[in-house]
This record gives sequence, C-alpha cells and structure tokens, in this order.
Amino acid sequence: MNNLIMSVTKTVTLSEAAGGLFDFNATLPLEALQFILLTVLLTFIFYKPIGQLLEERETFISGNLTQASEKLLKADELCQQYEQQLKEAKTGAQEIIAQAEREAKEIVAQEINQARADAASLIDQTNKELEAEKKIALQQLESQIDELSDLIKEKVLGKITL
Repeated sequence: MNNLIMSVTKTVTLSEAAGGLFDFNATLPLEALQFILLTVLLTFIFYKPIGQLLEERETFISGNLTQASEKLLKADELCQQYEQQLKEAKTGAQEIIAQAEREAKEIVAQEINQARADAASLIDQTNKELEAEKKIALQQLESQIDELSDLIKEKVLGKITL
C-alpha cells in the first residue's frame, strides 16, 4: 500500500513542473493522507498494544504493592501480638517461678521445723531414757554399795570380834 502511494506520488510529481519551495499540488494531500494512515496504523499495531501492556503491568505492580503493604501491616500486627504474648508468658513464668520459690521456702521451713521438732523429741526421749537408766544404775549402785558396806561391816566386825 505504501508502495502504491509512493508510485502515485512520483507520477504526479513528474507530470507537473517543479515549482517553488511550497507548491501546493497533489503530493501534499497524498503525503498528509500517508501520514494519517501511518499514524493510524502505528496506533493500532504498536501504541495500543504497548499501552495496554504498560497499563496491565502498572495494574499488576500496583496490585502487588497493595498486597505487599497489606501483608506487611498484617505481619506487623502479628509481630505485636506475638510480642505481647511473649511479655505475658515471661510475666507468667516469673510469677510461677516466684510462687515455686515461695512454696519451696515454705516446704524447707516446714521440713526444718519438723526436723527440729523431731530432734527435740528425740533428745527428750533420749534424756528420759538416760535418766531412767541413770536411776536404775544409781539403784543398782546403791544396792551394791549397801552390799559392799554390809560386807565391809561384817569383815570389820568379824575381825574385831576375833
């Protein structure tokens, strides 16, 4: 088509005499028509598909940016929730540790008191047993002393009577 227009343009220009710088003959409308056709063809063949492609790409990019910002906001919310849960867990763990320490101290104190009470009762029982054994030993000693004094007395008296 371009070749056809060019050949018509050449024929028209050859048939007419060369004029001045701005001759308004049949070539000017043909060149204008050729420019318009070229513009229309380029618009439909190149510019519109490229424009659509660029628009689709811009839509895709803006959609991805929107999704990314939404996901970032969601991630920030989750991060804050996790940090709050972590703080609560740390506080709870510290409370549990403190409670366990108090219970352990109470148990140790009870055990110590029980051990002291057991030791005191054992000491009392041992003292009572020792006191009872002491009384028995003293009674036995007294009876042995009595027997020995009787024997000594008999021997002393027996020697004197002799």
